[in-house]
Amino acid sequence: VQLQAFGGGLVQPGGSLRLSCAASGRTFSNYKMGWFRQAPGKEREFVAAISWSGGSTYYADSVKGRFTISRDNAVSTAYLQMNSLKSEDTAVYYCAATDRVPSDLIVRHEYDYWGQGTLVTVSP
Repeated sequence: VQLQAFGGGLVQPGGSLRLSCAASGRTFSNYKMGWFRQAPGKEREFVAAISWSGGSTYYADSVKGRFTISRDNAVSTAYLQMNSLKSEDTAVYYCAATDRVPSDLIVRHEYDYWGQGTLVTVSP
């Protein structure tokens, strides 16, 4: 499956952005999806994940209550709605997919397919 992430940009603290991850090449509903981010000089870290159907979601503590992951299998796209953005949310955001069963969705090495990343900058 090929993934393309987009929707990043510059936003002020407290603002919102919605990232999208468009998938192609395989049946999208066969894959669990995740979002990770990597800030300059830091390791890539888990942000959020969602099950095949969207019935189960998982979040890092740092974004819980502010970010929402969702998916629309009809258009092969996953989303990350980001609200109340903070400067520490500044990073390159990557979407990822896995069809492993079972899989620990907070672990980046569980994902076999990655998008190219989209930059989110939170600054006044």
